[in-house]
Amino acid sequence: MKILVLGAGAIGGYYGARLLQAGADVTFLVRPARAARLAADGLVVRSELGDVRQTVKTVQTLQGMAPDAFDLVLLTCKGYDLPSAMDAIAPAVAGGAAVLPLLNGLKAYERLDARFGRDKVLGGIAVVATMLEKNGDIIHFGSLERLTIGARSPTQAELVQRIHALAAKDDRRPGARVLTTAVEQALWNKWAMLCAAAATCCLMRGTVGEIMHTADGNALMRQTMAECGAVAAASGHGLDEATLQQMEARLLDPTSNWAASMMRDIAQGARQLEADDVVGDMLHRADGFGIAAPMLRAAYCHLQVYMAQRQAAADSP
Repeated sequence: MKILVLGAGAIGGYYGARLLQAGADVTFLVRPARAARLAADGLVVRSELGDVRQTVKTVQTLQGMAPDAFDLVLLTCKGYDLPSAMDAIAPAVAGGAAVLPLLNGLKAYERLDARFGRDKVLGGIAVVATMLEKNGDIIHFGSLERLTIGARSPTQAELVQRIHALAAKDDRRPGARVLTTAVEQALWNKWAMLCAAAATCCLMRGTVGEIMHTADGNALMRQTMAECGAVAAASGHGLDEATLQQMEARLLDPTSNWAASMMRDIAQGARQLEADDVVGDMLHRADGFGIAAPMLRAAYCHLQVYMAQRQAAADSP
């Protein structure tokens, strides 16, 4: 299978490397600086599940390539980069490639469907903690890693099965490659937990454990979880008991030093955040259903202020 990975960052680089190890023909569409780094050092992944240092194929544009050069595009950009990402991969999709997004929230799916058609956009969920270091290496934290894929239309079923069979060849943890027949629900499950975590961790500027050790941290996290769960239910994708138990285990653990990646982005002074896709869109849907969401509203306001401050700092002489 010929796979195009847009970018070679923390998520795209990690899963691109694992697909290479599974035997896929992988090409990375990257910017000039990243292409130069990969040419010099190769693709480097450091992980408890196995390190990678491998020479890879890169391109900086799809112009001039055969229209049917790829069977699949792995899309792992941030929500705020999606418009330019869609422009970059459009020739591959026009040539017949399907798109497997590993993105946060559901707003991105709506935009991808509008641009390429629902039949071209598969469903994908990545659960993994990775970071791209300044030297270009990709660090995988811990051993938790799971890739879930599923068809969003009947026409995708055969392709999704092929992708899963390929990815499962590099299944380094039992059950880490999941083929689901309920991918829409799986997307909602992930978004609800991610949104609750991001909203609360960013609003409090703390890890889960730090929040739990305050007087009202547990109650406030539960309130945010309830708001996200109410939106999911109103959308026809209510969270089942197993999902709720997973959320509680992850987000109410007083011993946890974990925080949503958006909070880590704030700590590093990032100028752009996925606030609109992760928190803002959940709040927008809550408003549409008439669901009170005070925690989401406060968190989104907080994130908008932060981004405006960072933009003003970047624009100042």
